[in-house]
Amino acid sequence: MAMTIEGLLGLLLCFQLVYCYKFWACALYNNWWPMLSALMYVLVPMPCLFFGGGSTQFLISRDGGGWIDAAKFLTGASAVGSFAIPIILRHAHMISTGAMFIEFTSFIIFVCTVLCFHRASLEDDW
Repeated sequence: MAMTIEGLLGLLLCFQLVYCYKFWACALYNNWWPMLSALMYVLVPMPCLFFGGGSTQFLISRDGGGWIDAAKFLTGASAVGSFAIPIILRHAHMISTGAMFIEFTSFIIFVCTVLCFHRASLEDDW
C-alpha cells in the first residue's frame, strides 16, 4: 500500500495539531516554558537522519554497530526527554498542571503521527 497524498496530508494535519496543542498550553496559562519540549521534537529525527541514512528501518533492525546503536540510544533519549520535560517543569513549579497535561496530549498525538509515518514508510518504496 503506497502512501497517498491524502495520507500525507493527514499526517501533516496531525503534526500541525501537535503544535496547536503546544501553543494552547503556553497561551492559556500565559507561560511559554512548555515550548521547551518542542526542542526535543526537533531532536528526535536527527539520529535517524544522520546515522540511519534518513530511513527508519534501522530502528527495528537487530543489526548493530557503534553508530547504529548510538542512533537508537539518542532517538530513545530524545523521545523520553519529550515526555520528561513537562514533568520536570511541573515539579519545579514553572508550569501549571493543566499545561503539563496539554503537553502530554501533544506528545501522544506526536507519537501516533510518527508511528503512522513509520508504518507507511515501511510499506512504501520511496
